[in-house]
Amino acid sequence: MTGYLKKLYNWVLHWAYTPYALPALFLIAFAESSFFPVPPDVLLIVLCLSKRRRAFSYAMVCTAGSVFGGMLGFFIGMNFWHIGRDILFHYINEDVFQTVRNYFLQYQAWAIAIAGFTPIPYKVFTISAGFFRVDFTVFVVASLLSRGARFFAVATLIYIFGEPIKKFIDRYFNILTYIFIILLIGGFLVVKYLF
Repeated sequence: MTGYLKKLYNWVLHWAYTPYALPALFLIAFAESSFFPVPPDVLLIVLCLSKRRRAFSYAMVCTAGSVFGGMLGFFIGMNFWHIGRDILFHYINEDVFQTVRNYFLQYQAWAIAIAGFTPIPYKVFTISAGFFRVDFTVFVVASLLSRGARFFAVATLIYIFGEPIKKFIDRYFNILTYIFIILLIGGFLVVKYLF
């Protein structure tokens, strides 16, 4: 499993040296916020490591893709609930859905901001926000701030620490992969059990 992930890591790394690096980053961030379960963080990290001077540009592209993808998720939840429901209930059950609804009714912007910054699957909140008719301006601003904070934090750390971080990732790749998987699964479990 880790051998496959290492190959995937190297394959993703090669995108940093192609003309398709930015479109790939944008599309993965876009898809992750609305319907696809692959987070953009891995590609963002690799791109920032490969070209540190462009770290903030990559964070900006990732943020833009994520916010626009969130808008699509919002649109799906608001206008195509039959599709949104299938995506949403792949990650959560009906009880969790009602809890998410209550969070939106009480905390709109905070619910979106917390979901945007944590490993909790963001699409759960983007689709739900559309279905519950959350104020669209509040949704966009909260998404922009939280997703931007998350991706720019990654870019800043890599920009400051650069090559030592790359060496650390290369040396401890297997352990970091397991930690990342645990955090990702943890995000899904938080949605499933704590909400």
